[in-house]
Amino acid sequence: MKVIGLIGGMSWESSALYYRMINEEVRSRLGGLHSAKCLLYSVDFEEIERYQAEGAWEKAGEVLGQTARALEKGGADFIVICTNTMHKVVDDIQSQIQIPILHIADATAVQIKESQIQKVGLLGTKYTMEQDFYKSRLELTGIQVIVPDRDDREAVNKIIYEELCLGKIHQESRDYYKKVIQGLIESGAEGIILGCTEIGLLVKPEDAEVPLFDTTYIHACEAVNMSLKA
Repeated sequence: MKVIGLIGGMSWESSALYYRMINEEVRSRLGGLHSAKCLLYSVDFEEIERYQAEGAWEKAGEVLGQTARALEKGGADFIVICTNTMHKVVDDIQSQIQIPILHIADATAVQIKESQIQKVGLLGTKYTMEQDFYKSRLELTGIQVIVPDRDDREAVNKIIYEELCLGKIHQESRDYYKKVIQGLIESGAEGIILGCTEIGLLVKPEDAEVPLFDTTYIHACEAVNMSLKA
């Protein structure tokens, strides 16, 4: 079993999900008292979020690169960045370590392609929805990506940072997300990417009439695949 190096804390709410999902998946596959070999380095999200807001992505990449180096020195065989947004600096992080990084968008693209879906709606932070670092990675595989309009993007982002990252789950926010999802479906989306690792705390499969691709679960399962691969 390879050792999974988890860069967490962005937010710790979803990092806790990663830890649980990874261990449950290992136990399901191997049985008995088996659990995952993993290292979790949880950063201070206040610092990272400040760099995001300031557009200081290079500084954020330096912090996460240092974290990745610490995990590598600690014995990790590969890295899992427990957030979608910070894959914006994945190349900066990769340049500082020798072990591979399991990219969340790549794992998600595989699931979408296996579902034979051509067009998806993307929900996430405003950075993930508006910038190209994530969408372009999916589009390179032939997947068409659409996002909500500007007002909805702002509202979706606000709910992530002001509620979900703080562990606050409100029915009115779930209803709002359902409305946004329905709008994406009416625009041709055949599936919806929950492209922020906290959204799965709020939105469940029964909240949409098309498949939901929960990136937290997909990434966690692919981490187990990589860990158990001979």
